[in-house]
Amino acid sequence: MPFTSPILPPGEPALAPTPYRDLPPKTGAAPMADRRLRIDRSAATEEFGLACQRLIPWPGGDAEPPVGAMACFLKPGGDSDPDCHDQDEVMLILSGTGSVTLDGRLEPPFRTGDLVVLPRNQEHVVHNTGDTELSWVSLYWPLREPAVRTDNDNEEVAA
Repeated sequence: MPFTSPILPPGEPALAPTPYRDLPPKTGAAPMADRRLRIDRSAATEEFGLACQRLIPWPGGDAEPPVGAMACFLKPGGDSDPDCHDQDEVMLILSGTGSVTLDGRLEPPFRTGDLVVLPRNQEHVVHNTGDTELSWVSLYWPLREPAVRTDNDNEEVAA
């Protein structure tokens, strides 16, 4: 039985979204073949006290995406540098175990497969509590920090 929306006449199916592969490319966007990215530890550079590989934005496209992404790698027993920004961030843990200190509070531990939320404007330090490298993909938005900083209630604060 097809899904029906309660606001449509009975028996009328809801519209299905167009599959991503069938959408025309956006003006200035790179061809689909150029959009496949691979996490490559050897491509990572030192940032924030850990190794990072910038994934998004990708080179070659005219349109700037609304989010940024990077693969991160932290050595066993290591800690990232403290970081604080006016962007929301999530960490998808690919391998290892760790924890994060968020605004001075040690949060519950995380492990492979967990999604860790880092709210904007809260200082965070990532800790690798395991004996193997901790790796994750960090997604953050907006791509660039706003010119005017806001607090967690969306009120303007001094930058």
